[in-house]
Amino acid sequence: MSLRSTITRSVFALSMAAGLPLLAQAAPLKVDTAKSQVAITFKQMNVPVDATFKKFSAAIDFNAAAVTTSKASFDLDVASFDLGDAQYNKEVQKKEWFNAPQFPKANFVSTGMKQAAGGKLEVSGNLTIKGKTTAVSFPVTLKKEGNSQIFEGTLPIKRLTYNIGEGEWKDTSMVADEVVIRFRIVTNP
Repeated sequence: MSLRSTITRSVFALSMAAGLPLLAQAAPLKVDTAKSQVAITFKQMNVPVDATFKKFSAAIDFNAAAVTTSKASFDLDVASFDLGDAQYNKEVQKKEWFNAPQFPKANFVSTGMKQAAGGKLEVSGNLTIKGKTTAVSFPVTLKKEGNSQIFEGTLPIKRLTYNIGEGEWKDTSMVADEVVIRFRIVTNP
């Protein structure tokens, strides 16, 4: 028996004796961006407005047997923000709103995941928009459809926390402070 196999068997025996899961590592999932979506809803003059991010990337390492070892990160391409009108899309890229030339990406990096009530996950992490980072926490629903796993959730934020809407746009009577980020991320093994 080689030294390597002796060490491997010893590690396995110690893990089993200690009651530790040997393979409690998260597994990277392939994100299907064509079937996934990141959108937001906000109110302008008290009327709900929906918009989407056309370009984003996500990395999800998920272990259903040991959720706390799981992690996720998302990068949103701010220039891909789409309100459904080219003129509005151009306007929100300016310094007062997203300041896309200086801050081309918004991102989220998880710092923890755990099981929550109702079969949901509770995800915590750092959200960075326009150079401002805050700690956030939100529930995520996990569903299986065939071989795919689907992660869905909403994250309410305050736009002024991230300086989205500077100058005269800090007035929330025109554009409300609350913004709801909605996501549906489809992954494959």
